[in-house]
Amino acid sequence: MQPQITRRHIADLDCRVVSTGEEITNVAIFCHGFGAPGTDLVPLGEELLRALPELQGYQFIFPAAPIDMTEYGLPGGRAWWMIDIVKLQQAAEQGDFRDLRKESPEDLPVVRGSMLALIEEVKHETRLPLSQFVLGGFSQGSMLATNITLHLEEKPGGLIVWSGTLLNEDVWRPLASTLAGVPIMQSHGHQDPILPFEAAQWLHQMFEEGGATASFVEFHGGHAIPPQAFMGAAELLKQVCSHV
Repeated sequence: MQPQITRRHIADLDCRVVSTGEEITNVAIFCHGFGAPGTDLVPLGEELLRALPELQGYQFIFPAAPIDMTEYGLPGGRAWWMIDIVKLQQAAEQGDFRDLRKESPEDLPVVRGSMLALIEEVKHETRLPLSQFVLGGFSQGSMLATNITLHLEEKPGGLIVWSGTLLNEDVWRPLASTLAGVPIMQSHGHQDPILPFEAAQWLHQMFEEGGATASFVEFHGGHAIPPQAFMGAAELLKQVCSHV
C-alpha cells in the first residue's frame, strides 16, 4: 500500500503522520534538525514504508519544532531551542571544534515536556506500550530524542541518532545506566563541519557504558543521512517490529 500523509496537532505540536492505513503495530517519532522545516524528514518515512514490507504496521510521526525561524532569516525553518547562529556559522567556517558537553539549553525541559505529552497521547490512541515505539531525530532533533529517552522511566523499543552529539553531560551521564539493553543506532560523518565526529564518539561511549545495545555507523561525509545511516535505522526499526 502507498504511504498516506496527514497533518494534525498532537498535544501542542503540529505534526505530519505517515502510515499505510493498516493496523498500527509500531510507532516511530522523528524530530528534525535546527533550522529545517517540520516536513524535512517526512520523505524518510515514506521511503521506509515503500521499501520495506516488514514496516507496513509502523506509524511515523514528524513533529514540527515550536520556534519559527522566519525572523532569523530562515523562512519556514523551525528550532527546538535557539542557538547562536552567528557563532555556529563562524565555527563551521573556521573549522573550530564544537564541544557542547557542558551546554544545557534553557528551553530543553519545556520542549521535552511537549514531546512527552505527544508520546502519551499517541500511546493512549494506539494502546501500544513504549517498547513498540522508536524515538529518533537528526542533529538537534537527535539530541532531543536522546534527552527524552534518558528521562523516560519506561524506555522505548529503540533510539535513532543521526548526526547527534553529547550534550548536557552532567545530567545525561548519570542517567545513562537507565539505557541498559535499549537498542540504539547512531550515525555520524567523519567530515561533519557542524558537530565534530569526536564528540559523536563521546556520545557513543556514554551509550555503551550505560549498557545500551549501541551500533555506530561511521561514514565519509558531512552533516547528513547517507544510505548506510538510512539502512542502519531500517534495521533497528525491523528489530523492534519483530518483537511485537
